[in-house]
Amino acid sequence: MEITLNLLAIAGGLALLVWSAERFVTASADLASRYSVPPLLIGMVIIGFGTSTPEMMVSAFAALEGNPGLALGNAYGSNIANIALILGVTAVICPIAVHSAVVRKEVPILLAVTGLSLFLVLDGQLTRSDAIVLLGVFAALLAWSVYEGSRNRIDPMGHEMQEELGDRTTSSSKAILTIGVGLLVLIASSRLLVWGAVELAGQFGVPDLVIGLTIVAVGTSLPEFAASVTAARRGHADMALGNVLGSNLFNTLAVVGLAGVISPIDVPIEVINRDLPIVALITFALLIACLGFKQRAGRINRTEGACLVTAFIAYTAWLVI
Repeated sequence: MEITLNLLAIAGGLALLVWSAERFVTASADLASRYSVPPLLIGMVIIGFGTSTPEMMVSAFAALEGNPGLALGNAYGSNIANIALILGVTAVICPIAVHSAVVRKEVPILLAVTGLSLFLVLDGQLTRSDAIVLLGVFAALLAWSVYEGSRNRIDPMGHEMQEELGDRTTSSSKAILTIGVGLLVLIASSRLLVWGAVELAGQFGVPDLVIGLTIVAVGTSLPEFAASVTAARRGHADMALGNVLGSNLFNTLAVVGLAGVISPIDVPIEVINRDLPIVALITFALLIACLGFKQRAGRINRTEGACLVTAFIAYTAWLVI
Protein backbone atom coordinates (compact mmCIF):
# COMPACT_ATOMS: atom_id res chain seq x y z
CA MET A 1 0.00 0.00 0.00
CA GLU A 2 2.79 2.42 0.92
CA ILE A 3 4.68 1.63 -2.28
CA THR A 4 1.54 2.32 -4.35
CA LEU A 5 1.03 5.62 -2.51
CA ASN A 6 4.63 6.64 -3.17
CA LEU A 7 4.38 5.74 -6.85
CA LEU A 8 1.18 7.77 -7.12
CA ALA A 9 2.92 10.69 -5.39
CA ILE A 10 5.80 10.53 -7.90
CA ALA A 11 3.49 10.20 -10.91
CA GLY A 12 1.15 12.95 -9.70
CA GLY A 13 4.04 15.20 -8.75
CA LEU A 14 5.67 14.80 -12.17
CA ALA A 15 2.40 15.39 -14.04
CA LEU A 16 1.64 18.57 -12.09
CA LEU A 17 5.26 19.66 -12.38
CA VAL A 18 5.20 19.42 -16.19
CA TRP A 19 1.78 21.11 -16.41
CA SER A 20 2.71 24.02 -14.16
CA ALA A 21 6.18 24.51 -15.70
CA GLU A 22 4.70 24.75 -19.20
CA ARG A 23 2.16 27.38 -18.10
CA PHE A 24 4.72 29.29 -16.04
CA VAL A 25 7.21 29.54 -18.90
CA THR A 26 4.62 30.26 -21.60
CA ALA A 27 2.92 32.99 -19.57
CA SER A 28 6.32 34.53 -18.73
CA ALA A 29 7.23 34.60 -22.43
CA ASP A 30 3.84 36.13 -23.28
CA LEU A 31 4.25 38.82 -20.65
CA ALA A 32 7.79 39.63 -21.78
CA SER A 33 6.62 39.83 -25.39
CA ARG A 34 3.83 42.26 -24.49
CA TYR A 35 6.44 44.57 -22.96
CA SER A 36 8.60 44.41 -26.12
CA VAL A 37 11.41 42.29 -24.68
CA PRO A 38 13.63 41.20 -27.63
CA PRO A 39 12.72 37.69 -28.87
CA LEU A 40 16.30 36.44 -28.58
CA LEU A 41 16.39 37.52 -24.93
CA ILE A 42 13.10 35.69 -24.30
CA GLY A 43 14.54 32.55 -25.92
CA MET A 44 17.85 32.69 -24.06
CA VAL A 45 16.62 33.60 -20.58
CA ILE A 46 12.92 32.87 -20.12
CA ILE A 47 12.68 29.74 -22.28
CA GLY A 48 16.25 28.48 -21.86
CA PHE A 49 16.44 28.97 -18.10
CA GLY A 50 12.72 28.83 -17.29
CA THR A 51 12.24 25.23 -18.41
CA SER A 52 14.62 24.23 -15.57
CA THR A 53 12.33 25.65 -12.90
CA PRO A 54 11.21 22.09 -11.95
CA GLU A 55 14.82 21.03 -11.35
CA MET A 56 15.40 24.10 -9.18
CA MET A 57 12.31 23.47 -7.06
CA VAL A 58 12.97 19.75 -6.62
CA SER A 59 16.66 20.20 -5.75
CA ALA A 60 15.88 23.03 -3.32
CA PHE A 61 13.33 20.91 -1.44
CA ALA A 62 15.69 17.91 -1.48
CA ALA A 63 18.49 20.03 0.05
CA LEU A 64 16.13 21.51 2.65
CA GLU A 65 15.05 18.02 3.73
CA GLY A 66 18.58 16.59 3.93
CA ASN A 67 18.63 14.56 0.71
CA PRO A 68 21.72 15.88 -1.10
CA GLY A 69 21.98 12.84 -3.37
CA LEU A 70 18.55 13.57 -4.79
CA ALA A 71 19.44 17.25 -5.27
CA LEU A 72 22.66 16.50 -7.19
CA GLY A 73 21.22 13.51 -9.04
CA ASN A 74 18.30 15.59 -10.27
CA ALA A 75 20.57 18.37 -11.60
CA TYR A 76 23.28 16.27 -13.23
CA GLY A 77 20.88 13.54 -14.33
CA SER A 78 18.75 16.16 -16.06
CA ASN A 79 21.84 17.40 -17.91
CA ILE A 80 22.54 13.88 -19.16
CA ALA A 81 18.90 13.36 -20.13
CA ASN A 82 18.73 16.74 -21.88
CA ILE A 83 21.65 16.01 -24.19
CA ALA A 84 21.61 12.24 -24.63
CA LEU A 85 17.86 11.55 -24.51
CA ILE A 86 16.11 14.78 -25.50
CA LEU A 87 18.52 16.04 -28.18
CA GLY A 88 19.01 12.46 -29.34
CA VAL A 89 15.30 11.80 -29.84
CA THR A 90 14.82 15.28 -31.33
CA ALA A 91 17.61 14.67 -33.88
CA VAL A 92 16.17 11.27 -34.81
CA ILE A 93 12.80 12.94 -35.48
CA CYS A 94 14.32 15.95 -37.25
CA PRO A 95 18.10 16.51 -37.72
CA ILE A 96 19.28 19.63 -35.89
CA ALA A 97 21.26 22.13 -37.97
CA VAL A 98 23.07 24.84 -36.00
CA HIS A 99 22.94 28.37 -37.42
CA SER A 100 22.84 30.57 -34.31
CA ALA A 101 26.11 32.25 -33.27
CA VAL A 102 24.74 32.49 -29.73
CA VAL A 103 24.19 28.73 -29.57
CA ARG A 104 27.74 28.10 -30.81
CA LYS A 105 29.04 30.31 -27.99
CA GLU A 106 26.93 28.56 -25.34
CA VAL A 107 28.28 25.04 -25.99
CA PRO A 108 31.93 25.77 -25.00
CA ILE A 109 30.63 27.83 -22.06
CA LEU A 110 28.64 24.79 -20.90
CA LEU A 111 31.72 22.58 -21.21
CA ALA A 112 33.79 25.06 -19.18
CA VAL A 113 31.07 25.32 -16.51
CA THR A 114 30.91 21.51 -16.26
CA GLY A 115 34.68 21.44 -15.76
CA LEU A 116 34.39 24.10 -13.04
CA SER A 117 31.72 22.05 -11.25
CA LEU A 118 33.91 18.94 -11.31
CA PHE A 119 36.88 20.91 -10.00
CA LEU A 120 34.87 22.36 -7.10
CA VAL A 121 33.66 18.94 -5.86
CA LEU A 122 36.92 16.99 -6.26
CA ASP A 123 37.42 17.21 -2.49
CA GLY A 124 34.12 15.38 -1.97
CA GLN A 125 32.20 18.43 -0.75
CA LEU A 126 30.12 21.23 -2.18
CA THR A 127 30.57 23.92 0.44
CA ARG A 128 28.64 27.16 0.66
CA SER A 129 31.70 28.92 -0.76
CA ASP A 130 31.67 26.56 -3.75
CA ALA A 131 27.94 27.15 -4.19
CA ILE A 132 28.42 30.93 -4.08
CA VAL A 133 31.06 30.61 -6.82
CA LEU A 134 28.55 28.73 -8.98
CA LEU A 135 25.85 31.34 -8.35
CA GLY A 136 28.34 34.13 -9.09
CA VAL A 137 29.22 32.55 -12.44
CA PHE A 138 25.49 32.17 -13.15
CA ALA A 139 24.91 35.87 -12.41
CA ALA A 140 27.70 36.77 -14.85
CA LEU A 141 26.22 34.40 -17.45
CA LEU A 142 22.78 35.91 -16.95
CA ALA A 143 24.21 39.41 -17.48
CA TRP A 144 25.92 38.19 -20.67
CA SER A 145 22.66 36.60 -21.87
CA VAL A 146 20.77 39.86 -21.31
CA TYR A 147 23.48 41.79 -23.16
CA GLU A 148 23.58 39.32 -26.08
CA GLY A 149 19.81 39.03 -26.29
CA SER A 150 19.29 42.79 -26.22
CA ARG A 151 21.90 43.84 -28.78
CA ASN A 152 21.80 40.94 -31.26
CA ARG A 153 18.80 41.51 -33.53
CA ILE A 154 19.82 39.26 -36.43
CA ASP A 155 20.60 35.94 -34.75
CA PRO A 156 18.56 33.05 -36.26
CA MET A 157 17.35 31.92 -32.84
CA GLY A 158 15.78 35.36 -32.31
CA HIS A 159 13.84 35.03 -35.56
CA GLU A 160 12.69 31.53 -34.58
CA MET A 161 11.54 32.82 -31.20
CA GLN A 162 9.60 35.62 -32.88
CA GLU A 163 7.78 33.06 -35.02
CA GLU A 164 7.03 30.95 -31.94
CA LEU A 165 5.56 33.94 -30.10
CA GLY A 166 3.46 35.00 -33.09
CA ASP A 167 0.66 37.42 -32.37
CA ARG A 168 -0.07 36.74 -28.72
CA THR A 169 -3.32 38.17 -27.39
CA THR A 170 -3.00 37.17 -23.73
CA SER A 171 -3.64 40.15 -21.46
CA SER A 172 -1.02 41.19 -18.91
CA SER A 173 -3.36 40.45 -15.99
CA LYS A 174 -4.11 36.94 -17.27
CA ALA A 175 -0.41 36.25 -17.86
CA ILE A 176 0.46 37.41 -14.32
CA LEU A 177 -2.32 35.26 -12.85
CA THR A 178 -1.08 32.23 -14.83
CA ILE A 179 2.49 32.83 -13.64
CA GLY A 180 1.29 32.97 -10.03
CA VAL A 181 -0.81 29.81 -10.29
CA GLY A 182 1.96 28.01 -12.18
CA LEU A 183 4.50 28.92 -9.50
CA LEU A 184 2.27 27.74 -6.66
CA VAL A 185 1.58 24.41 -8.37
CA LEU A 186 5.30 24.08 -9.13
CA ILE A 187 6.12 24.42 -5.44
CA ALA A 188 3.42 21.99 -4.30
CA SER A 189 4.17 19.37 -6.97
CA SER A 190 7.93 19.57 -6.27
CA ARG A 191 7.29 18.90 -2.59
CA LEU A 192 5.05 15.95 -3.47
CA LEU A 193 7.60 14.51 -5.89
CA VAL A 194 10.50 14.77 -3.41
CA TRP A 195 8.45 13.10 -0.68
CA GLY A 196 7.44 10.22 -2.95
CA ALA A 197 10.96 9.73 -4.34
CA VAL A 198 12.64 9.74 -0.91
CA GLU A 199 10.09 7.32 0.55
CA LEU A 200 10.35 4.97 -2.43
CA ALA A 201 14.16 5.00 -2.26
CA GLY A 202 14.00 4.13 1.44
CA GLN A 203 11.59 1.25 0.94
CA PHE A 204 13.66 -0.39 -1.82
CA GLY A 205 17.05 0.47 -0.36
CA VAL A 206 18.00 2.42 -3.48
CA PRO A 207 20.29 5.43 -2.97
CA ASP A 208 18.45 8.71 -3.45
CA LEU A 209 21.25 9.67 -5.89
CA VAL A 210 20.12 6.91 -8.27
CA ILE A 211 16.45 7.92 -7.92
CA GLY A 212 17.49 11.50 -8.71
CA LEU A 213 19.58 10.46 -11.73
CA THR A 214 16.79 8.36 -13.25
CA ILE A 215 13.10 8.83 -12.44
CA VAL A 216 13.30 12.38 -11.11
CA ALA A 217 15.83 13.62 -13.68
CA VAL A 218 13.88 12.34 -16.66
CA GLY A 219 10.59 13.57 -15.18
CA THR A 220 11.80 17.10 -14.52
CA SER A 221 13.32 17.19 -18.05
CA LEU A 222 9.93 16.66 -19.71
CA PRO A 223 9.35 20.43 -20.24
CA GLU A 224 12.65 20.61 -22.16
CA PHE A 225 11.64 17.52 -24.14
CA ALA A 226 8.31 19.01 -25.18
CA ALA A 227 9.87 22.38 -26.06
CA SER A 228 12.74 20.90 -28.07
CA VAL A 229 10.71 18.38 -30.08
CA THR A 230 8.02 20.97 -30.87
CA ALA A 231 10.62 23.54 -31.95
CA ALA A 232 12.50 21.03 -34.13
CA ARG A 233 9.32 19.83 -35.84
CA ARG A 234 8.56 23.45 -36.74
CA GLY A 235 12.02 23.83 -38.26
CA HIS A 236 13.35 25.85 -35.32
CA ALA A 237 16.47 23.77 -34.68
CA ASP A 238 18.43 26.54 -32.98
CA MET A 239 15.63 27.00 -30.46
CA ALA A 240 15.55 23.26 -29.76
CA LEU A 241 19.28 23.23 -29.06
CA GLY A 242 19.30 26.59 -27.26
CA ASN A 243 16.58 25.37 -24.91
CA VAL A 244 18.69 22.38 -23.83
CA LEU A 245 21.89 24.43 -23.48
CA GLY A 246 20.17 27.09 -21.39
CA SER A 247 18.60 24.42 -19.20
CA ASN A 248 21.93 22.65 -18.62
CA LEU A 249 23.68 25.91 -17.75
CA PHE A 250 20.91 26.70 -15.28
CA ASN A 251 21.06 23.21 -13.75
CA THR A 252 24.83 23.22 -13.34
CA LEU A 253 25.12 26.72 -11.88
CA ALA A 254 21.83 27.89 -10.37
CA VAL A 255 20.20 24.59 -9.34
CA VAL A 256 23.33 23.06 -7.77
CA GLY A 257 24.41 26.45 -6.42
CA LEU A 258 21.08 27.07 -4.70
CA ALA A 259 21.06 23.56 -3.19
CA GLY A 260 24.60 24.08 -1.87
CA VAL A 261 23.76 27.45 -0.32
CA ILE A 262 20.73 25.94 1.42
CA SER A 263 22.80 23.09 2.83
CA PRO A 264 26.47 22.15 2.19
CA ILE A 265 26.59 18.80 0.42
CA ASP A 266 28.81 15.76 0.86
CA VAL A 267 29.25 14.74 -2.76
CA PRO A 268 29.02 10.97 -3.39
CA ILE A 269 32.15 9.54 -5.01
CA GLU A 270 29.98 8.23 -7.87
CA VAL A 271 29.17 11.79 -8.89
CA ILE A 272 32.88 12.62 -9.15
CA ASN A 273 34.00 9.39 -10.84
CA ARG A 274 30.97 8.61 -12.98
CA ASP A 275 28.23 11.19 -13.44
CA LEU A 276 30.07 14.49 -13.91
CA PRO A 277 32.68 12.94 -16.27
CA ILE A 278 29.78 11.58 -18.35
CA VAL A 279 28.18 15.03 -18.43
CA ALA A 280 31.53 16.46 -19.59
CA LEU A 281 31.99 13.70 -22.21
CA ILE A 282 28.59 14.12 -23.89
CA THR A 283 28.91 17.91 -23.72
CA PHE A 284 32.27 17.64 -25.52
CA ALA A 285 30.66 15.39 -28.15
CA LEU A 286 27.91 18.00 -28.56
CA LEU A 287 30.57 20.71 -28.99
CA ILE A 288 32.25 18.75 -31.80
CA ALA A 289 28.92 18.18 -33.54
CA CYS A 290 27.77 21.81 -33.25
CA LEU A 291 31.01 23.45 -34.39
CA GLY A 292 31.33 21.27 -37.46
CA PHE A 293 34.35 21.11 -39.75
CA LYS A 294 35.45 22.58 -43.08
CA GLN A 295 33.54 19.97 -45.04
CA ARG A 296 30.60 19.71 -42.64
CA ALA A 297 28.32 22.35 -41.16
CA GLY A 298 27.42 22.13 -37.49
CA ARG A 299 24.54 19.69 -37.10
CA ILE A 300 23.29 16.64 -35.22
CA ASN A 301 22.06 14.09 -37.77
CA ARG A 302 19.82 11.09 -37.21
CA THR A 303 22.73 8.67 -36.79
CA GLU A 304 24.33 10.87 -34.15
CA GLY A 305 20.95 11.29 -32.48
CA ALA A 306 20.53 7.51 -32.33
CA CYS A 307 24.03 7.19 -30.82
CA LEU A 308 23.08 9.70 -28.10
CA VAL A 309 19.89 7.78 -27.24
CA THR A 310 21.85 4.51 -27.15
CA ALA A 311 24.38 6.12 -24.81
CA PHE A 312 21.56 7.25 -22.50
CA ILE A 313 20.04 3.76 -22.41
CA ALA A 314 23.47 2.24 -21.65
CA TYR A 315 24.10 4.78 -18.86
CA THR A 316 20.68 4.11 -17.30
CA ALA A 317 21.29 0.35 -17.48
CA TRP A 318 24.66 0.90 -15.78
CA LEU A 319 22.91 2.73 -12.94
CA VAL A 320 20.28 0.01 -12.54
CA ILE A 321 22.87 -2.79 -12.53
